[in-house]
Amino acid sequence: MAEVVLEHVYKRFGNVTAVSDFNLHIADEEFMVFVGPSGCGKTTTLRMIAGLEEISEGTCRIGDRIVNDVPPKDRDIAMVFQNYALYPHMNVYQNMSFGLRLRHTPKPEIDKRVREAAGILQIEHLLERRPRELSGGQRQRVALGRAIVREPKVFLMDEPLSNLDAKLRVEMRASITKLHQRLGVTTVYVTHDQVEAMTMGTRIVVMKDGYIQQVDSPIHLYDRPVNKFVAGFIGSPAMNFMVGTVQDGRLKSPQFDLKPNGELAAKLAPYNGKKVYVGIRPEAIDLKGFTDIPEGDNVIRATVDVVEPLGAETHIIASVGGDQSVVARVDAHANVKPGDSVELLARLGSLHAFDMENEKNIRFS
Repeated sequence: MAEVVLEHVYKRFGNVTAVSDFNLHIADEEFMVFVGPSGCGKTTTLRMIAGLEEISEGTCRIGDRIVNDVPPKDRDIAMVFQNYALYPHMNVYQNMSFGLRLRHTPKPEIDKRVREAAGILQIEHLLERRPRELSGGQRQRVALGRAIVREPKVFLMDEPLSNLDAKLRVEMRASITKLHQRLGVTTVYVTHDQVEAMTMGTRIVVMKDGYIQQVDSPIHLYDRPVNKFVAGFIGSPAMNFMVGTVQDGRLKSPQFDLKPNGELAAKLAPYNGKKVYVGIRPEAIDLKGFTDIPEGDNVIRATVDVVEPLGAETHIIASVGGDQSVVARVDAHANVKPGDSVELLARLGSLHAFDMENEKNIRFS
């Protein structure tokens, strides 16, 4: 096992800087997830760790060794790709053992490792099949098995579930998490899906435009986002943002007059008279008459645009003013329809406010 350390890492493609001043310490046995929108630099960073992309500036260390100039095959890593990268003319056993055969590992050791990995992944019955005879989920298990038999210091996974259907992705998410718990190998996992990131990662790196925005545990990213981008990216449905004016400790607009409490109330004093982004998550908003939230300084007046019944709950998408909307997660039996004027109640302890210029979270600045 090994830690992975990146210090002041840059990646440039000509005049384009894809990754800028990337600093990260991934602890031994940690499951670290890189998440962000397409083009943010997460896969490029993973490929630099793997040695598939050259580092333009900075250092990458795996264990006790700086690996900037070490070929990928000598870095003691195993990579799982988005497209599985299986050899179509080989059966499952041959695919899983290929890397060991290249290393001239003794045949009894190869057989032992392959069958152990197949047992862990519950694919023993597939060892004689070719990739074309497997489902997407089975192919991904084979790709994982090929990585496991290498017994590497670090697993690198590049969006390994993105080609699977929604139900299978949930199952494979749990399988990979259990696999990490069992093997304890340091893992770096890239995804654009924040739900995957939240459910799998020990810690998460949120990236945007080649820069790290925040590195933290899933719950801290959710509760204490450092800026508007992180707040909007983490959480499903995404955090709601409205524009309000700070007036004597209150957040006001024609549609709401909210009185924040706790640490946010104290932090708003320098913003008196200024506009800010008001942020609140859908699960912190409910419909008047269908909630235990007491009415007070927390009413948002809105007009229902869309009603999405989901069985256990209902999502309301409602207009707040002409050009702003919010999503509220309300009681499944709430009787509302598009066009209704409603009063939504916000949990004041869950309010966030963001500076209009730098978009930093005022509550935690």
